[in-house]
Amino acid sequence: MYVRRVELTDFRSYERVAVDLDPGVSVLVGQNGMGKTNLVEALGYVATLDSHRVATDAPLVRAGAASAVVRCAIVHDGRELLVELEIVPGKANRARLNRSPVRRPREVLGALRMVLFAPEDLELVRGDPAARRRYLDDLLVARQPRFAGVRSDYDRVIKQRNALLRTAYLTRKVGGTRGQDLSTLMVWDQHLAHHGAELLAGRLELVAALGPHLTKAYDAVAAGRAAAAIGYASGLGDSLVPDRPALEQLLLDALQERRAAEIERGVTLVGPHRDDLTLALGDLPAKGYASHGESWSFALALRLAAYDLLRSDGIEPVLVLDDVFAELDAGRRDRLAALVSDAGQLLVTCAVPEDVPPALRGARFDVTLGSVTHD
Repeated sequence: MYVRRVELTDFRSYERVAVDLDPGVSVLVGQNGMGKTNLVEALGYVATLDSHRVATDAPLVRAGAASAVVRCAIVHDGRELLVELEIVPGKANRARLNRSPVRRPREVLGALRMVLFAPEDLELVRGDPAARRRYLDDLLVARQPRFAGVRSDYDRVIKQRNALLRTAYLTRKVGGTRGQDLSTLMVWDQHLAHHGAELLAGRLELVAALGPHLTKAYDAVAAGRAAAAIGYASGLGDSLVPDRPALEQLLLDALQERRAAEIERGVTLVGPHRDDLTLALGDLPAKGYASHGESWSFALALRLAAYDLLRSDGIEPVLVLDDVFAELDAGRRDRLAALVSDAGQLLVTCAVPEDVPPALRGARFDVTLGSVTHD
């Protein structure tokens, strides 16, 4: 799989730009703030329908424009697929596949499989659980696009259930009755348990498959300085197995047990939206104990593990390294270059060409404010 062409209209700093790409290595060179990351962010949006930098779509639209358009021509197994996304802040986005409209934008997921490593990924190690949950769920969708629907259904249930709990909380505060609210809440418990068990089982299967790739990737990047491992931390307990009916019952039992606490606080306290991916170096948790260099290596290993896992599934994703080499010492740079040199398509961004190891200096594109030119 590779991106043959990407066109942007009113996306971030670009009023209009088109870039033709080839398989192999492409290096985007430009000073900070010129738009290198904006370009790979657009590709990431095609792959995930989300930005790795911001939580809402509004910043993706160029100042003064009403909407942004991303067009991406993707070649896979000799066939070309055109994905078009129109991003309209405050309204439903629209998508087209080979120029035909699709009912929901998520129907284009899977057209482009991509693994992106960026400076923001340090949050995978040092940040809150939400970043690690998103890492897992994005990889789930990359492997099996049907999980986009599972995530959407689960998020809808949590939103509705939280609204009911908030109503029950406020009713209790003013001394009213809450029977009707609780009766409705029990219906949403069933939905939460059903969709939550599916999402949780997918995550457990993913962590089990990802673990060996993560250990291998960290060993390669860090030159064997420590053993890296991952696990899954759930409020349902340790040693969970991806048995969907059993997980569904565990969720129902936990919801019943925490009912009073949920009403007291007005929020859902049970479910995979409160879980975490645990990261360890040797016998210690990476968060709080890993040095800056170790944290960078661990974050990079998480992305490389995702890349290797997708490849082992028979998927050849596009790999993007956004401003990575400037943060690495010479040894890590060379080891990383050796690990990714055989990628089907590798996009590298940098401020100066010297940051990129010689083995990865392929086609060069110069990025200036609003334009991209092939050197």
